[in-house]
Amino acid sequence: MYYITTAIDYTNAPPHIGHAYEKVLSDVLARWHRLKGEEVFFLTGVDQHGQKVQQTAEKRGISPEQHANEMTEKFKDLWLRLGLQYDGWAATSDPRHIACVQKILTNLYEKGDLYKKAYKGFYSVRQEQFLTDKERKEDGSFGEEWGEVVEIEEENWYFSLTKYAQWLQDFITSSDTFVLPDFRKKAVINAINDAFEYDLCISRPKTRLAWGIEIPFDPDFVTYVWFDALINYISFAGYLKEPGSDLPDFDKLWPADCEVIGKDILVPAHGIYWPAMLHAMGFSDEQMPSLLVHGWWNINGEKMSKSIGNVVDPNVLIDAFGKEALRYYLVRDIVSGYDSDFDADRLVMLYNTELANTFGNLCNRTLAMTRKYQAASLTAVGDYDDELSASLRKSMADTVAQFGTLMDDNQTSKALAALNAHLTACNVYLQQQAPWELAKDETQAARINCVLRHVIECCAQSAVLLSCVLPEATERILGQINATEIYTGLTPADLRWGLLPDEHNVCEEAIPVFPRILSEEEKAKIAAKAAKEAAKKAGH
Repeated sequence: MYYITTAIDYTNAPPHIGHAYEKVLSDVLARWHRLKGEEVFFLTGVDQHGQKVQQTAEKRGISPEQHANEMTEKFKDLWLRLGLQYDGWAATSDPRHIACVQKILTNLYEKGDLYKKAYKGFYSVRQEQFLTDKERKEDGSFGEEWGEVVEIEEENWYFSLTKYAQWLQDFITSSDTFVLPDFRKKAVINAINDAFEYDLCISRPKTRLAWGIEIPFDPDFVTYVWFDALINYISFAGYLKEPGSDLPDFDKLWPADCEVIGKDILVPAHGIYWPAMLHAMGFSDEQMPSLLVHGWWNINGEKMSKSIGNVVDPNVLIDAFGKEALRYYLVRDIVSGYDSDFDADRLVMLYNTELANTFGNLCNRTLAMTRKYQAASLTAVGDYDDELSASLRKSMADTVAQFGTLMDDNQTSKALAALNAHLTACNVYLQQQAPWELAKDETQAARINCVLRHVIECCAQSAVLLSCVLPEATERILGQINATEIYTGLTPADLRWGLLPDEHNVCEEAIPVFPRILSEEEKAKIAAKAAKEAAKKAGH
């Protein structure tokens, strides 16, 4: 079974475009593996505990639980609008998760990997972690990225992180699958020595933070939010589950094939704490997950931040451009692992160019010509063939193979670029063959049928590939070709030439699946033209 997870989103504030990107990317990858015929479990959710949640709730004059639940609904509502098809929902206040975390803490305590000691140091409220002198700038101060920093002296529980330093060094160095893309592994290797100078504080006293999972063997403390949150990947996969808990079979899911996270939480949380925790629990090297680390969506080169005020609300984009335009843009305009600048103009350009013009217009024109020149019916190609048609068939087969290779490598942007290149070739083929000119000669009927059938079959196969990104739109395309039953359920490996039967009838009418997104200027011109025509009619 293919098991894919996302980072669980912190419920101190509503979702932004970065959250949407990670979840849509994960949804597309999950749909791709389902399309291949694999059994898939896609887990996403929310991180509801922690000091920032408690502080935000206090400012609002409500309980942390109420605040977390309200934010949780905002995330769920957005995922519904974006068409996410997840199989499991992780919420860290779920009793099943709490039970799992407490069992793990008890096991580590009994094993001797947890101990209690007093500590005095500087604490980042924003990052919810203690800082060392290495986090100071040259002038001795802590950088803006740490937010409010306070000096704290308190007793806490610690996880023996340094005990596993050598194991992690060896594992990270030798593993080709733990951190993807490969260039992200360097960040973990560079951070190992610094991270293992100190053990990990995994508790907070209730006198300072009450909103968290209680330490089972010391009720005056709650669990550190990262230690709690990381465990969601296994707790909601059924690890140490209670009978009747309605959770999956852990042995079928683990290790995770793909844990999709942002680069900002690779080090130290996922790249160091998480494998060390798993190793301490008894997981072998072969049972470590694979981390797919994505970059940031920036605004004019700067990371989105509430303090800067440049956060983009995905709901606004859906209202303005539609769900499908946003889904396509998010996995088309950023190369996996790298940063990209968010640009609403590029969103419109990519949608209009690649979907409305290249794919949508190709489908519309070809279906219209099939109705006009073929009475909406396509016969078998028969004896007619030519070099251009043979080349188009090869292009389609090559594109299916290339698309699959790139998607298996999590390269959604490059896969969609390859598909767009083929659809561009289909448009060129149509212009070269010019069925509207051939229709003037009755002896060219077989050639017209061959040309239109080739483009229709390319549209159908392309719709199957694109269905992992735009499932609803591609279903409409197959419906207009009248091929839903033929292609639904096929894997990419099943795609081949000639699946449409002889005397295949396309639908009599078709509404554009990808209507262009109009600029304000274009809308104004259309409105002016409509008003002018209405005035003429009124004058008559």
